[in-house]
Amino acid sequence: MKQQITVLGATGSVGQSTLDLIRRHSDRYSVFALTGYKNIELMASLVNEFKPKVAILVDQHSVDLLSALVSHSNTELLHGSDALVQVACAPQVDIVMAAIVGAAGLEPSLAAVKAGKKVLLANKESLVTAGKLFMDSVKDNNAILLPVDSEHNAIFQSLPPDFDFADPSQGLEKIILTASGGPFRQWTLEQLQSVTPEQACAHPNWDMGKKISVDSASLMNKGLELIEACWLFGVNSSQIEVLVHPQSVIHSMVRYNDGSILAQLGQPDMRTPIANALAWPERIQSGVKALDFTEISRLDFEAPDEEKFANLRLAREAFNQGHSAPVVLNAANEIAVQAFLDERISFLDIARLNADMLNAIAFRQIYSIEDVLDLDSITRIRAESWINTDSRV
Repeated sequence: MKQQITVLGATGSVGQSTLDLIRRHSDRYSVFALTGYKNIELMASLVNEFKPKVAILVDQHSVDLLSALVSHSNTELLHGSDALVQVACAPQVDIVMAAIVGAAGLEPSLAAVKAGKKVLLANKESLVTAGKLFMDSVKDNNAILLPVDSEHNAIFQSLPPDFDFADPSQGLEKIILTASGGPFRQWTLEQLQSVTPEQACAHPNWDMGKKISVDSASLMNKGLELIEACWLFGVNSSQIEVLVHPQSVIHSMVRYNDGSILAQLGQPDMRTPIANALAWPERIQSGVKALDFTEISRLDFEAPDEEKFANLRLAREAFNQGHSAPVVLNAANEIAVQAFLDERISFLDIARLNADMLNAIAFRQIYSIEDVLDLDSITRIRAESWINTDSRV
């Protein structure tokens, strides 16, 4: 029988890559539910093509617009966060692609885990904001959690099946998380003062949404990935090294105590890690062109500059502090990135706002998802106030 898939974030770049794989393997997979935000025309096209049982948009107005464009009358059209949770844990669903960007993806991703689904995790914020709660739930509910971010999937492929950093016989020393460095890797601090949203969204290697592109440009994306990797692989931040690799050919590596380094290489195409997670433990065709090593003239590496890109340092510090700090950092950054895209603050203000929120909001313990959501809301309000005040530098 075909496996039924819910695609959370179907209109984003990861969602689109996932649906491309489903097209290629329609004998193995079919779509149960598609969710999006406000991209009405694209969602209508997807509903008409895949004929899911359910399609979800952000609000009733968007659903009304979608309804006029949908020819498949058997698709139920819904809106809101409750509907996202519903399709994430529906009994008919075998696999959930969790690709909603930002904290909005936390609740449906966690609902899928609690329902014991096979969860393909592209929403790194779930682990950044609720890492312990999330991983405890994976264990308690016998869910299968597979990383889809290219870096984490590369690490997953480079580790032994029964990996355990605490087991000395496995000889695991360090995870090496690679970063492209983004479009401003060689820019000076003075040049970074005048960065525009268009420049920040023009990633040299990857085709991504605006929020993730800005995070990549500020290295916050790598900071969030560092936190996510700590939870996924059960390591502390000192066991993860970040290395800038502009070509994005080596997606990440694992170093062993005998001097071996295992790396996963491939084209910068999200269909490769998605295919790996989708069919795991099998492998399927992804449609991605194989690397031709005769065409690769060089592979460069350098240490990240945490003076210019302070977000990477802030993320490591937030993980080390634990509990509320990553929640604050993530919420502040989401507000900061949107304000930058709206040209309300400068590119360098993103890291300044993040640092100020970490210092301004009192540390607290996190015991539940309600604690996470409450602190997320508080931080967003404080961050908006920071943006609107004339006292910031």
